[in-house]
Formats: sequence, C-alpha cells, structure tokens
Amino acid sequence: MVTMTFTKDMIERLVATALQSFLAVFVLTDLSSAKSAGIAAGAAVLSAIKAMLAKQTGDKASASLAN
Repeated sequence: MVTMTFTKDMIERLVATALQSFLAVFVLTDLSSAKSAGIAAGAAVLSAIKAMLAKQTGDKASASLAN
C-alpha cells in the first residue's frame, strides 16, 4: 500500500531530479530544450524506479534508501 507520506516524498524527488537534469543538460550542452526535457524525463523515470525499490527494502513510508 502506498501512503500519502511516500507519495509526497516520491513526487518531491521526481520533480527535483527532473529540474536538476533539465538545467544541467540545457546549460552545459547545446541540446535543444525538447531534447533536454526528454533527458530530464528519463532521469525522473529512473528516480521513480529507485523510489519504488527503496520502498521494498527500507522504510515503507519513505522513498529513501537510507533508513
């Protein structure tokens, strides 16, 4: 079961990862904003996968691997 705490935690991590990835690619490379957004979306998907794996191994109410 997914709790509200876990959902908020995961959304915060996904948004932060997407923004950081987008800004890093957009600022440091010459890729267009559409390509940067695609890379950022991929990073956010990987972050979601990590959060779901963390839920299975760590604290069930957190998206963190650290206990």
